[in-house]
Amino acid sequence: MSDLVLSEEQELLRRTAADLVRQHSPIGRVRALRDADDPIGFSVDLWRAMAELGWPGIVLPESAGGLGLGYADLVVVLEELGRALVPEPFLSTVLLGANAVLLGGGAELRAKLLPEVAAGRMFLTLAHHEPGARHDVHRVASRAEPGEGGSFRLTGEKDLVPDGQTAEHLIVSARTAGRPGDRAGITLFVIERGARGLFFERQRLVDSRSAALVRLNDVRVAASQVLGAVGAGAEVLEPVIDRALVGLSAEMLGGMSEAFERTLAYLKEREQFGAVIGSFQALKHRAARMFVEIELARSAVMAAARALDGGSAEAPALACVAKARCSDAFVLVANEAVQMHGGIGMTDEHEIGFFLKRARAAEITLGDAAHHRSRFAALQGY
Repeated sequence: MSDLVLSEEQELLRRTAADLVRQHSPIGRVRALRDADDPIGFSVDLWRAMAELGWPGIVLPESAGGLGLGYADLVVVLEELGRALVPEPFLSTVLLGANAVLLGGGAELRAKLLPEVAAGRMFLTLAHHEPGARHDVHRVASRAEPGEGGSFRLTGEKDLVPDGQTAEHLIVSARTAGRPGDRAGITLFVIERGARGLFFERQRLVDSRSAALVRLNDVRVAASQVLGAVGAGAEVLEPVIDRALVGLSAEMLGGMSEAFERTLAYLKEREQFGAVIGSFQALKHRAARMFVEIELARSAVMAAARALDGGSAEAPALACVAKARCSDAFVLVANEAVQMHGGIGMTDEHEIGFFLKRARAAEITLGDAAHHRSRFAALQGY
């Protein structure tokens, strides 16, 4: 079967996701959450409904309560969620937090955390980005000093921690050796939210989603809470980011597809000078470019997902390609969508503006197109 064609099972998964979104998460819900200044920015009840369908556990092993499927299946769901700008915490809890535990955690941590994630009863997140780091996962200045009984004392600051205000456990990167920028010497720790010396400050993104500034003030962590080997956290962190990039790119693909379809519908109904504006040649050319960019992005996302599922050595490079393509394409499509809607597209009253805000926020999440083109070049030896 062609890599660009969904299997029968994936098509069923797509229809199920589309039905749930249509019934429970219209775009208007994003507006309502924003206007109410909702403290968590999403619905716990809807997240648990998704868990009943098995979505948070799609890529988790059956031994951890998951479905044991692959990223080619997960991106189908995430694309549909992206169409409605659904804010539930797939990126933070599943793609970042659960993947870090899955790839680096010992048997005890995996048994404790992953079944709870799959069941929708626990929120995780990854706190790895630091002020001024510009998405370089190796630029870690936070320190982890040895403590009593093999424990560690963490000091430092993390920003843009996705859904940090709701996470019950944080996976935090800190340096046990070396200097900021070194790949070696980074260690990952699992920290419970109530740990002494752990402080949170809410951050609001341009698309109204929530993140957090996290301060570590002599936070004590037991040796049993280390993910992977001490000093070798990059071996876990890098593949976690790659998986998150593919999932985020799929969500962006859904957002740009929906913005494009809404714009096409508007071009077919809006009249000017006695004709529908979709008949104007200049707008046809711009719409054609939007279509081409979306299809290129779709190919990149599907190739990256299948590379992850196949354990390909090209997966990191393809994850970079997917995020770079989707960052550029989503911003282009969202900009064009607002412009083609004319004056009404510039108002908060119209929903098309929510896609532009999401495009701008998602573009820089985990690194923008320029960052990933640079990383792709480095992976290719340039």
